[in-house]
Amino acid sequence: MAEPLYVSFLWHMHQPYYKDPVEGEYLLPWTYLHGIKDYYDMPAIVEATEGARATFNLVPSLLEQLLEYASGTASDPFLTLAARPPADLDDEERLFILENFFSANRQRMIEPHPRYLELYCLAGGGSGVPLKDRLHTLRPQDFLDLQVWFFLTWTGEMARRRFPVFAELIAKGKNYTEQDKALLLATQRTLLGEIVPLYRRLAEEGKVELSVTPYFHPILPLLCDTGAARTALPKINLPMFPFRHPEDARAQISRAIALFQELFGVKPKGMWPSEGSVSDEALCLMAECGIGWAASDEWVLAHSLAGGIGKERDHLYRPYQFQRDGHELALFFRDHALSDAISFTYSQWETQRAAADFLGRLKEILRHCHAPRVASIIMDGENAWEYFEGNGLPFLSRVYSALSETHGLVPATFSEALERIPERRPLHHIHPGSWINANYAIWIGHPEENTAWDHLARARQAAVAASPEVARILAGGDDGDETAQLVCTSLYAAEGSDWFWWYGDDHFSHHAGTFDLLFRRHLMNVYRLLDLEVPRELFAPIKKLLPAGFIREPAALITPALTGTVTDYFKWLAAGLYDLSKRSSTMHAGESLLQSLYYGFDLEFFYFRIDGVQPLDRILGAADVFTLNLIAGLEFRADLVGGAMSAELLQKEDGVWRPSGAKVRYCVVRVAEVAVPLAVLGLAPGDRLFAQFTLSRAGELLGRWPLDAPLLLDYAGPELEAETWLI
Repeated sequence: MAEPLYVSFLWHMHQPYYKDPVEGEYLLPWTYLHGIKDYYDMPAIVEATEGARATFNLVPSLLEQLLEYASGTASDPFLTLAARPPADLDDEERLFILENFFSANRQRMIEPHPRYLELYCLAGGGSGVPLKDRLHTLRPQDFLDLQVWFFLTWTGEMARRRFPVFAELIAKGKNYTEQDKALLLATQRTLLGEIVPLYRRLAEEGKVELSVTPYFHPILPLLCDTGAARTALPKINLPMFPFRHPEDARAQISRAIALFQELFGVKPKGMWPSEGSVSDEALCLMAECGIGWAASDEWVLAHSLAGGIGKERDHLYRPYQFQRDGHELALFFRDHALSDAISFTYSQWETQRAAADFLGRLKEILRHCHAPRVASIIMDGENAWEYFEGNGLPFLSRVYSALSETHGLVPATFSEALERIPERRPLHHIHPGSWINANYAIWIGHPEENTAWDHLARARQAAVAASPEVARILAGGDDGDETAQLVCTSLYAAEGSDWFWWYGDDHFSHHAGTFDLLFRRHLMNVYRLLDLEVPRELFAPIKKLLPAGFIREPAALITPALTGTVTDYFKWLAAGLYDLSKRSSTMHAGESLLQSLYYGFDLEFFYFRIDGVQPLDRILGAADVFTLNLIAGLEFRADLVGGAMSAELLQKEDGVWRPSGAKVRYCVVRVAEVAVPLAVLGLAPGDRLFAQFTLSRAGELLGRWPLDAPLLLDYAGPELEAETWLI
């Protein structure tokens, strides 16, 4: 009989530190919004499901923000404008609401609610029409309903059960009053106040384990030594000024433990290091600070074992005992495929099928267990669920229940797994890397990232030189005067990984400029607190203004022959180009099928070419369908299958797809080449076209490029060659 397989979930709860250290205002609302949705719902689902077990990893800087929102001392522009009567808003404030109050998953959070969908359409429905042109088509009641719906749709399913007023407001649907809005916001504040006590109670009852991350979510190995990036990537470009401050890494760990103990009454046993980033030095610091277990990714383990994890992958499903220089702690390694299936795949599957697939994979692992083993499922605890039906409640409830009822599969926290699996394989060295590609390339190496590291190094050096008190605290001394403490807090906040996540071309966000500003303001605050002149370079944005992945605009008109192959170097030479692998969002998918998008036009057609990371005829199955989605005032769609042919160009009218009367020509072989008639798009010179591609197999969505929002393509028209030329 197979030995038991312990199944351990770790839900990582984290948000960037959105508080502006100078103004004291939160610049973005995501801590609040995920608080009323995921940070409450996730533990509440565990509590409501018999036999469920989970570990929740809580980042201290997130807890700090949640407590301030619950106390009413936190404010952000979204909350401030939501609380104001529409009649008191000026045009700029109303425009802010139109630009931001549809920031929700359209399929799951807008379309199920008729009034919210109506408001979305009134505001242009993503048509690309400038929102300022829609500003005066919405009445004050429309704005009031929009204020309510934005915050209402972000409430989680369990929150709606806990506070019936949310369900009552959803049922009302429209014509909300100022009293309705005030009740909504007041109840949400009450909900936020219940989050931390809920985690503590469930931990004390033994239903969950709580673990922690270093305080401001830094990449610990890079704080210890930015040179650690060269182990995995020997040719990586490093910052001009080496950053080597293991004492900062220690402070981030010890401060995290102190806040955790203050809030939950005990010290944490475990730690998910930010982004699963580990190194020998970082693990030794965790052990010194009293951490009993930590975790990283299977790719890190594969690089740490001489023979990798093996074909049967048995090496992955066991705890390890890291031992080095007299320090020890247990280590777990996440199952990359299982974790990513929840993060990126199952949201588009029917709930029963998704849960069955997940359980089936676990049963297959169990079948090969000849000793007690553990499967570690580790992922973001908040970002995936807006893509799931019911904010993930149906899926999670089914999975938790099935696990507790399936012989041989045993739900367990990580500490419980350690107690029940006595055998731990010793590990004397860990490969320095993260859960993303077993390296640190997301946070260092790009010119923007390296510039940020250099700004940080100079600010720290200036603070130490200017203040012996700051120098003493940073060296590990006791807390000093208030100013010195604030300086150190700003430095530690600037060490957070989130700023570096959005620098470079790896990820895209409409708020990347805000993240850039917050990083620089933390450093500005260091200089201001010490009465030092703020360096001029900190007033200049680090983040480039071009969209992530953008490489070039079209340089000339093109008329490429559609062959599905790249035999003529020159036919796409003058085309615009995007790197699609750089267009991902908050979550980071482990793999991407598409690599590049070329685009251009002549007098009759708008052309697209899509390249895969491999030739498409190796990637695509016979029944796979590429869908080209375009927005040019109206929405258009064309479904493409392998081979060379034409397809009907569909046009969306009143929510229904109908033939537009035009056809697209295309050829999909090694690459996909598409020609769309300009006449049906109705583009004039200077107009913008929005484009997005999806890939489906047997009716299931495999991927979307870009993941978060369509590409914005400028159409220059026939005068393009008069404005520019190709050298």
